[in-house]
Amino acid sequence: MKTRKKTNGAEQIKIGGRLISSHSPCFIIAEAGVNHNGSIKGAKKLIDAAKKSGTDAVKFQTFKTEELVTERAPQAEYQKQNAKAKSQFAMLKKLELSESEFREIFKYCRKKKIIFLSTPFDEKSAQFLNDLGVPAFKIGSGDITNIPLLRTVAAFGKPVILSSGMSTLTDVKEAVETIYKSGNRKLILLHCTSNYPTDIKDVNLRAMNTLRDRFKVPVGYSDHTQGVEVSLAAVAMGACIIEKHFTLSRNMEGPDHKASVEPDDFSNLVRNIRLIEKSFGDGVKKPTTSEKKIMIVARKSIVAARKIQKGEKIVSEMLNIKRPGGGIKPNEMGKLMGRETLKDIGRDEVLLWKYLK
Repeated sequence: MKTRKKTNGAEQIKIGGRLISSHSPCFIIAEAGVNHNGSIKGAKKLIDAAKKSGTDAVKFQTFKTEELVTERAPQAEYQKQNAKAKSQFAMLKKLELSESEFREIFKYCRKKKIIFLSTPFDEKSAQFLNDLGVPAFKIGSGDITNIPLLRTVAAFGKPVILSSGMSTLTDVKEAVETIYKSGNRKLILLHCTSNYPTDIKDVNLRAMNTLRDRFKVPVGYSDHTQGVEVSLAAVAMGACIIEKHFTLSRNMEGPDHKASVEPDDFSNLVRNIRLIEKSFGDGVKKPTTSEKKIMIVARKSIVAARKIQKGEKIVSEMLNIKRPGGGIKPNEMGKLMGRETLKDIGRDEVLLWKYLK
């Protein structure tokens, strides 16, 4: 695929060879997150399921619990209900994967030919992921005001996918300016509602277009709703990226399983996104090849309201408008007035220009 020139001051953005733009197929991220429940075996099963679904990338979360959270940090209500841990620290420690495990996951993704991504939650993890060779960085909504982390990640010069849950435009503006000041303009913004699961009434998909119009960058949607309908709506509204949590089973214990979809539903999501994209076309308003066949049946022509003798001059009383199409069009009626006929024209016969002087 040819590289396009900069538009609106933004650089050409590619992730793992995939172009991210409003004229490219939607980049779909299967958000495995911590749904491996701290198991490398579980992570590989998620990768296998993601690959089978046809998604572009599978994404995890990389963190060092001690760098991420204090031992007294409270849990969100959904974490209390689904994770069954004594504290947020204990919950995350149970879900944390080591650097060696992430190296194994990275290699496994390469073997399976699926793009590996992961969200760093601290600067040490960001440096590790960069050294590992991630093609892009995803920053979660919780770190949109974490200026030091944004600076660190932006300085790597790789594409940055920034979620904007819980944010105002002022928050987003500061984050965008921080990334741009590093010289990195390879930025994609994701609209997001940070609740797990998100109630439909709280989605506010129009905010995705607000981000696009305000910051002139590619935009997408990070979906925490139950089901896949909102993701499909976001694609129809122009999302360049869709990120959706997925799990092997929503009945598993863990903080994010209930806000995730299972493999079959994720496969349906990917398939339906690709179907929707086929409907986009090139934007040129013109009859399709299939419509041209229907035009003869559905359009109308000017026909003789009575028998018209050869040599008569056309007046409006001689004419009617009926199906089929293929003859002189109704919007050309005025051009017929006063024209002399070159042959007899029978009643209901479709008029053609070759019948007239």
